[in-house]
Amino acid sequence: MREICRGLGFPEGPVAMPDGSVILVEIQHGTLTRIRPDGKREVVAECGGGPNGAALGPDGRMYVCNNGGFVWTKDGPFLRSGEVRPDTYTSGSIQAVDLKTGAVETLYTECNGEPLKGPNDIVFDTEGGFYFTDLGRRRGRQIDRGAIYYALPDGSGISELVFPIDTPNGIGLSADEKTLYVAETGGARIWAFDVLAPGKLGRGPHRLHPGRLVYSFTGYERLDSLALDSEGNVVVATLGTGCVTAISPEGRVRAVVPVLEFDIMVTNVCFGGPDLRKAYVTSSGLGILYETDWHCPGQPLNFLNR
Repeated sequence: MREICRGLGFPEGPVAMPDGSVILVEIQHGTLTRIRPDGKREVVAECGGGPNGAALGPDGRMYVCNNGGFVWTKDGPFLRSGEVRPDTYTSGSIQAVDLKTGAVETLYTECNGEPLKGPNDIVFDTEGGFYFTDLGRRRGRQIDRGAIYYALPDGSGISELVFPIDTPNGIGLSADEKTLYVAETGGARIWAFDVLAPGKLGRGPHRLHPGRLVYSFTGYERLDSLALDSEGNVVVATLGTGCVTAISPEGRVRAVVPVLEFDIMVTNVCFGGPDLRKAYVTSSGLGILYETDWHCPGQPLNFLNR
């Protein structure tokens, strides 16, 4: 594992670009930022609020889940998102960023009259639509119920697919796009949903939950963003223990990869580099971006690697 850059303002949502750079968000600073292989960084766009997950869309723009922003706190050496909403918060949103000009367009702030609370992570399907999670907002003793949405990149349509679901965070599609995976932060569980058609999900076997359980962590872990590798493993950033964990579709732990410097807030992972054999990991509490070799290629992403 190699440290690429540190001093970032709570980095998340890494996207490994074909030119070798990594574009990520700095939630604390409200920016979309490009990190060069030598660690140099440049601001691509000022998103405002709290840019979170990001994915490259069919039009070449970067689509950003914006959670609306946080009031930040320090926990020893670690930066943490507080539970008080900033005065500037109005709602969460989905934004599209022109990578050449830095222009930011807000596409969605609500669905059927219900404001988006805290959009978190995003994945595009081959049709050009995208699934995204809304984790909700914490407010001291209260927390919103979460949801999963599907939307079109031109701003013409958004639909709520799953509600309620508690603290949905990372989201990804299997290679055949027949399965949508979602990481549940609070319960530290990986859920799978059958995709019947773009933007249409089936229901799982449990009356109390719309998905089917793939894996449940048993220690003091919580889950953040995820990516898939070419073996179909769900590679999920694991909060609390400072690592990324690979879970097979059958629910077996395949690998546990800690970061170099322990951080309770290891939040995101993506694949890139030659043959997609590099994993890029955000250590958000300490503001670090890492690169590490992976045992197999990552799964290609629509409109980026395919």
